[in-house]
Amino acid sequence: MTSESILLIGRTTRNAHEVLEAHAERLRRRSAVDDVEVATYESEPIRELKEQFERISADTVYAVPMCAAHSHDTIDGVPAALSSVAGDVHYCEPLGQSPAVTEVIEEKGANLIPASEDVSLILVGFGSSSKPYHRQTTDYHAARLREQSGYGEVLTCYLLQNPTVECARYNTSNTQSVAVPLFLTRTEATESRIPGELDLARGGIEYADPLGAHPRITDAVHAEVEKQRALAGDDNASAASFEAQLTRTKRPIATDGEGIQRY
Repeated sequence: MTSESILLIGRTTRNAHEVLEAHAERLRRRSAVDDVEVATYESEPIRELKEQFERISADTVYAVPMCAAHSHDTIDGVPAALSSVAGDVHYCEPLGQSPAVTEVIEEKGANLIPASEDVSLILVGFGSSSKPYHRQTTDYHAARLREQSGYGEVLTCYLLQNPTVECARYNTSNTQSVAVPLFLTRTEATESRIPGELDLARGGIEYADPLGAHPRITDAVHAEVEKQRALAGDDNASAASFEAQLTRTKRPIATDGEGIQRY
């Protein structure tokens, strides 16, 4: 009988293990898989995750990057590290572009300031100067929230690209705003950098916690795993996905000290 496992992969942050374990425990109760594992790394996924991945014994592994959008790690180091898994790996999309995440953003904002025409909602993304994934994810949720929420305006800003976080205060049209960071866990950025650049001490902006262990984030993970399970029955569709291409092409190299020589 074929065994299946879900593998939640995230970067080590201030409460990453706690958050990922909360999602893992829910998935153990609701998913028809044999095991759910959590893997975190500091900075080098290939080196840090290799031994843990080699110990995974499941025939089929659904690997979920626990982040809002693809980054350098999730399109390079993490898929390369997954080559150490002996079973059949189905690399899932990050959680960002799930309708469930939109609901969490709206709820976190409303818990601080109820939505109304005279309140602005600010979505704070990580951003990237070279890759579009964080902007695409942030814009996706902003568009949905403009349609379905009661906020007078929904703005986006980023740590690493324009419009920047420090400009958000001056881009709003209302005197009251609530900012929600599109980060899964608490990081130095969510705890220090974003509050500082929003200049929260001046007042007028309430600041929400990251997405965290919210049950709807677990729902987003579960939905992505079920999607990948369905696609697994269609070899053409499964092989054509961006994530499948990453796991086929990314491998450790000799210069990592962990990989094989490339020619």
